Amino acid sequence: MIRMRSRLLVLHVLVLALLVVLAVRLWQVQVVRGHEFVTRATETRTRTVIVPAVRGQILDSSGRPLVRNKTALVVSVDRARLSRTRDGGAKVLRKLSAVLGRPVADLQQRITPCGPGVGKPCWTGSPYQPVPLDEKVDPRKALQILERQEEFPGVTAEIHSVRQYPGGRAGAQMLGYLQPVTEQELEKREGLKASFSGVDLAGRDGLEYVYDDALRGKSGLRRVQVDRMGKALGVEAQVTPVPGDHLVTSIDSRIQTITENALNKAMKGAPGADGGAGVVLDARTGRVVALASAPGYDPAIWGGGISARGYQWLLSEKSGKPLVSRAINGQFAPGSTFKISSVAAMLRAGYPLNGTYGCPGSYTVGGRAFNNFRGIGLGTLTLHTALVKSCDTIFYRAAYEQYLKDGGRQPKRKPKEVFANMARSFGFGSPTGVDLPGESAGRIPDRAWKRDLWNQTSAINCERSRKGYPEVKDRARAEFLKRLALENCTEGFLLRPGDSANFSIGQGDVLVTPMQLARAYMALVSDGKLRSPRIGWAQVRPDGTVVRTFPVPVVGKLPLSEKERHYIKNALSQVAQDGTAAGAFAGFPMNKVRIGGKTGTAEVWGKKDTSWFASFAPTKNPQYVVVVMVSQGGMGAQTAAPAVREIYEGIYGIKRPAAVPGGKLTTKLPTFRPDGTVVPG
Repeated sequence: MIRMRSRLLVLHVLVLALLVVLAVRLWQVQVVRGHEFVTRATETRTRTVIVPAVRGQILDSSGRPLVRNKTALVVSVDRARLSRTRDGGAKVLRKLSAVLGRPVADLQQRITPCGPGVGKPCWTGSPYQPVPLDEKVDPRKALQILERQEEFPGVTAEIHSVRQYPGGRAGAQMLGYLQPVTEQELEKREGLKASFSGVDLAGRDGLEYVYDDALRGKSGLRRVQVDRMGKALGVEAQVTPVPGDHLVTSIDSRIQTITENALNKAMKGAPGADGGAGVVLDARTGRVVALASAPGYDPAIWGGGISARGYQWLLSEKSGKPLVSRAINGQFAPGSTFKISSVAAMLRAGYPLNGTYGCPGSYTVGGRAFNNFRGIGLGTLTLHTALVKSCDTIFYRAAYEQYLKDGGRQPKRKPKEVFANMARSFGFGSPTGVDLPGESAGRIPDRAWKRDLWNQTSAINCERSRKGYPEVKDRARAEFLKRLALENCTEGFLLRPGDSANFSIGQGDVLVTPMQLARAYMALVSDGKLRSPRIGWAQVRPDGTVVRTFPVPVVGKLPLSEKERHYIKNALSQVAQDGTAAGAFAGFPMNKVRIGGKTGTAEVWGKKDTSWFASFAPTKNPQYVVVVMVSQGGMGAQTAAPAVREIYEGIYGIKRPAAVPGGKLTTKLPTFRPDGTVVPG
């Protein structure tokens, strides 16, 4: 009996202890941490969904879409939520792999944040942002995910707008592309950081980058009630996203297509050609009408994340680096197209406009003979004829004489450097300021540039002058390189006589971009004003309201009188009829549209010549400036000039329907309906 009472007492004590513990725990849960658990409970009943804003379209000058949006089912994975599952999401990814028909390793790689040692493809965006895995998912596959959400935690399938490119490859480098926002990008771009929603894509190149703020819009918010399995029960609150504005450009999509086709045809017709560019400017306004670069690529490759193979292809030498725009980034010796600057330099140096000049087959500069094309002498010429027939020796002589006036190898304290300074007045040696990122500056080599280069390379050259080039198998070539290294080691800081001669005909160390050359010709044949070309024309709201327009800034003026400009322009107006481009334009109806311009054939050591043709039309009152460049394309009249002819034939409707009726570009913005659609012109 005593033993039974003892057991009951122990039992009572245990029960009382348990009740006390339970009471303390209830007090902690309901009083001490009550607010915390209420908040957590609320969070488990709601989900906040960011609703991306529809990005604005990029339109041509008549309202035709260059980049538009289309709706697509997008499967995305919330990596943070996936990582909280028991196995880190491995089971979910295996099931998702079966639905999408893609290897688990591929899915895992795509949701892995990019970082040191992580290969492409990887996730470049925020770690808190859902990672899109498939932008072209079949609706039946999407339903499998949506109907079995308990099997796919962290996986969503929603309708999103994705970028579409109606022109395919046309203008890919100019248009740019979109990529997820990185943490580094948020730190650098304060405006983006302030409005970043966590799901935004940002422009990474081209117009998408420059006008990103206007195009992106503002994301919305939707708070959804869900059950314990994550299925949506209803919408608790919603903030409607604000669509991005449209960008109307000065690009004419018809002329863009013509330019692309002409450039590609020229590349195919020149064995060994490894790159090219075409630039069409409105000579009256400074706006860009077409901008092409070859080789190109399909910008749709960026949609849904680019593969490692695709990314390497865009940057590889073998593919020709199609991601690079040769129109604004490519730097090439301009050859004789540069002579417009050299003629202007001669006039500023005091050479008479209407004087006559000897054009022998060769001219000796610093003890070395510099030849005309094929060593042919052309007798006594005016500057007008020197441009039409492209005499070199006249310019060799003038440049060498100015070099000697500046002191030659022992320069004066303040040399005038007329040829180099005139080139800068034409805009060479500095970016044009076109509204595209990453533009190259080109190069105008003067005495200061030579010294800077020597400071950077003298140590290497001096070492090579001693050790030579044992890796070069050609003995004669190796010996030449060793002598050159010795020369650059001992006096590489000096501007040599030959440098001045090469400069005058756009050879040697002179480099320009196709856009720079087009801008220079535009200033020469219009009003003498140097403008910073613009592609963006206007920012327009989705309802058609014009927010603002983008003017073309004037950034300089050519140091030439109107008489001097007209003299040079009139000389160039004969090139396609009686000069170096006559063969390329044989049979062209000059009585309908007269073409002016200048051929350029630039020698490149170890490669074929760079082919150039810089032009304008009609010659009397120019509307267009068209420049085509083909790297390793051969002579200017052989490759670039025929491509320019094809562009003009397309514009003016010669042997085909005219792309632009009457050849006149539109001067008015497209008209929009209240719903934002464009009224057909």
